[in-house]
Parts: sequence; structure tokens; C-alpha cells
Amino acid sequence: MFGSAKRSFARKDHAACSGCSLCLLVCPVWRQTHDPRMTPEGRAKALQHGATPADIVASVQSCTLCGACEPVCPEEIDLVGMTLDLRTRLADAQALEAVHLRINELRTGARPSNPARIVLIPGAVLRARPAALGRIAALLDARTCDEAATQIGDALEAGHRVAKNRLADFLESLRSAHTIVVEDGLWLRHLRGRLPKKRIMGLGEALSGLGAVRRRLREGDLYIIESRAYHADYQRLVKHYDRLRAERGCVFNLDLQRIAIPTAGQADWILKGRTIDRVVVERLEDAAPFERDGRYTVVHLAELADH
Repeated sequence: MFGSAKRSFARKDHAACSGCSLCLLVCPVWRQTHDPRMTPEGRAKALQHGATPADIVASVQSCTLCGACEPVCPEEIDLVGMTLDLRTRLADAQALEAVHLRINELRTGARPSNPARIVLIPGAVLRARPAALGRIAALLDARTCDEAATQIGDALEAGHRVAKNRLADFLESLRSAHTIVVEDGLWLRHLRGRLPKKRIMGLGEALSGLGAVRRRLREGDLYIIESRAYHADYQRLVKHYDRLRAERGCVFNLDLQRIAIPTAGQADWILKGRTIDRVVVERLEDAAPFERDGRYTVVHLAELADH
């Protein structure tokens, strides 16, 4: 499989875990379970003591891959990469074969006749909403990857290996692009190590950099940062969102350490104590918890260009 892009920066593995427990402070699974076995530290310590992936399968599968643990880890351990590797080692052979068949049938990788400078890799939810996808592609002047990209992304998240020829075809289809925009920040880890000369960014950063979108952010907005992309490029993106806050007056789903709080199971905590008028999300999946709350208007970042 692709592997973790962070490895290209020589991040450490589970053996380096000192047990400081700082990752617990930002882990959404810890907040929900209060079970140390279900945390990055729990997985690292189990591996240090000889556990196999099968011994910690519940912990491996519970991880949301939000990446919040990595910026706070003083040992600079590749915690997300560790979990992805464990998922690969756990993957069922029949499931792997099914993934290979689905991706092979999609014939990924055909090079477009008119290559675009910007290529957009959407997630499954965005792909299922063609009007929203078309709006975003038009705003970015981007070509949208086909369904094979979504299948490959889902397979990588689950820890499934993807046939080398299909990965090679997919990467080749991206080489003509100047910029690659990903809705799911997990792609940043996979692509940066394979396409180091390309400009690769999250959809939130790409859209919030557009004047037509940025100008319509306002005080009273709760802006929900897509956590995977943010944490994958934390030091640079902290500054990006600091500038956005200073310019537009919106607030973010950040804790006191400026770590992005993932929305899954934590919408109430994100909203607690805030006085807001509207929720703005970078990724469509993050809209659902706030729409269920029912108190606020919820819009995707791209919709601001229409207002």
C-alpha cells in the first residue's frame, strides 16, 4: 500500500512511546470510552510488550485516524501510520480479494485528453451529491477524479492493500496536475511521499483561500476544520487558520492546544459555551452532527460563494 507520508520525515514507531499520555488529551475515542487500551498510547504500549495485531484488534479498528495525536506527541511517533499498518496486517484475505476486484473493474488511471492544472479527489459522500461536487469543481476550476479514487481511498483507510499496477495507474493520472486537492486529509499522507513535487492540499484550505468564499465568512460563524488534513500539516495550517480568524472573526473547532476536535460524537462538546449563528463545514460528513442538533444553519464552505 501507499504507507504513511510521515515516514518520509523519519518519524518514529511504537518503540519510542514513553507513556506520557499526552495523546489521550486529544483522542476522541478516549473521550468516549475512557479506556486506555483504545488510545494511541495503549496500542504502542501493547506492541512494546509483545502484543500482536490480533490481540488489539478492537483498539485498531476503533481509531478514527483523525491525526490529533500526532502534533502533541513529544516523541514524534507516526501514530496514524502505525494504526494503518496494523489494519493492513489484520485485513482478511477474502476482503482483500474483493477490494482488488472492485478497483480492477473500475479501470483506474486513464489519462484525460485535456489535463487540468488542478485535480480534486472527493470522498464518497461528496461524490454522491453531484450538484455540490460540481459547484466545488467549478470554484476550483478543477478536474474531478473518477470513482476509482474513492474506492482506493476507502481501501487504504481500511488497511487493504491495493494492487501495485492500479496504484501506479492512479498516480500516473495525477502527474499532469500542478495542484491536487483532497477532501479527505488522509490522502495527504499517501500522496506526499509518492508525488513529492506536487502541491497537495486539503479542500478546506483550497476553498478558504478563494476570495469569493473567504469574504463571506463572518463573526458568529463556527468553522469546522477537517481534522485529518489539518493535523497532517499542523504547523503550517495553524498559521493559515490564525490569519482567517483575525481577518473574518469566525471561531473554529479547536481546543486550547489548537488541535482540531473531530466532530464524531463530539458536536455537543464543540458547541458548548459558544454563541454562534451558523456552522460552516469543510467536509460534508461533518455537517450531520450539527444538522441533527437543529439549532443552527449548517452550510458547506463552497456554498458561501453563492450567498
